[in-house]
Amino acid sequence: MALFAVLATQHPVGISADEFRRRLPEGFAYTRALVDKGVIKHSWVRVGASGGLLIYDVDSHEELLSLLYANPVSPHLEFEVIPLARPADFDPVAFERPGDGA
Repeated sequence: MALFAVLATQHPVGISADEFRRRLPEGFAYTRALVDKGVIKHSWVRVGASGGLLIYDVDSHEELLSLLYANPVSPHLEFEVIPLARPADFDPVAFERPGDGA
């Protein structure tokens, strides 16, 4: 599985702000379903800004993109995708500087 942090920001281009707000419950329901399925591990609302931060656990970046663009409000969102790795996934020897080893 691959972890991705996704910073989603509201960007309602092509529709009015009222229409965007009317469609938001569909987007929230879609996100809630992914949380319930365990695809989204964490979901945070950004205080003082529009949008949220979500942590996805998926098989590939292709699956992630498919899920992001299946959201009913995705045409009116901007996404910043950040690949993540657990510290245990790294070999500590790979991070040793020359001369640091035994």
